[in-house]
Amino acid sequence: MAPAPPPRPPIDGPLDRAAIEAWLGETDQRRLDELWAAANETRRLRVGDEVHLRGLIELSNYCVRACGYCGLRAGNREIERYRMSRDEILDCARTAREFGYGTVVLQSGEDYGIKTDWLAAIVRAIKTETGLAVTLSLGERPDDDLAVWREAGADRYLLRFETSDDELYRLIHPDLLGRRSDRFAILRALRELGYEVGSGIMVGIPGQTRASVAADIDAFRDLDLDMIGIGPYISHPATPLGDHSWQRPIPAEEQIGNDELTVYKAVALTRLACPQANIPSTTALATINQVDGRELGLMRGANVVMPNLTPPEYRAKYEIYPDKACVGETAEMCRGCLQGRIEAIGREIGSGAGGRRHG
Repeated sequence: MAPAPPPRPPIDGPLDRAAIEAWLGETDQRRLDELWAAANETRRLRVGDEVHLRGLIELSNYCVRACGYCGLRAGNREIERYRMSRDEILDCARTAREFGYGTVVLQSGEDYGIKTDWLAAIVRAIKTETGLAVTLSLGERPDDDLAVWREAGADRYLLRFETSDDELYRLIHPDLLGRRSDRFAILRALRELGYEVGSGIMVGIPGQTRASVAADIDAFRDLDLDMIGIGPYISHPATPLGDHSWQRPIPAEEQIGNDELTVYKAVALTRLACPQANIPSTTALATINQVDGRELGLMRGANVVMPNLTPPEYRAKYEIYPDKACVGETAEMCRGCLQGRIEAIGREIGSGAGGRRHG
């Protein structure tokens, strides 16, 4: 006799880890419609109808890490490396201001060619010239670097922990020689330095279970994150996970999917668990559904999108995974497309920096 299925939690009941796991496995469309409605209403009540735009500047694709899924990994000899100049970065920030964005996001691989003082000067220039909020997403940098950038005026730091399952994390994120990776410690240090703190996960990593993702969402809540990014696992073919040479075998029935529906469940449940957080409808989600993936993410709990400001000559080289959405678009095209998509679902573009709401 097959075991009885676990009880299905009510949407208005306690959202503990067991309930989150049960919802991640939900297949009944009527129940899922209830989940989408609850997440959307929580989003409306706690962060409003504005969709905040964060202008993304992918300033370098160099990386010292050997992450098992990422096309920027140090061992990938098939991509052409680049670093943007100071003037190129500042030109992008000026464009963000002209477009009415409230934030720029400076993102790169973990690139120690980005010198601490050089970047601090750029942060100060952006703050002085544009007044925009500055988010950094530069990987695992020493506390001293993080402190210098915070002092220069950086407002937020994004460091995704990708999975709270330590064994799985070690498999896909090998430590650097002589330096053990501890992203939770870095997230705590960022909080102490006064940053708004962001993190996030991939959903559907080979060897990842529903219980693991439920633990991730619980970790978001425990960390009291200001920003939370959730996207599908998409590997680059020139990586150990992409060519299936690395894996952690688990029973097929325990593997959580990296499909669109599962990601929407994780986004909705994260909104319910962390009602005040800023949650983007990610580019990775738009990649697996280029028709209306972003819109559906926004209708199921998200309140942020990240239009790309990276100059066209660099965009295709920032290939974390293949076939990324919007690579061929200019900054102007990306802005116009997202504005139309946001307005089509009855939402409005936010003004100002769009930091986390409190209270």
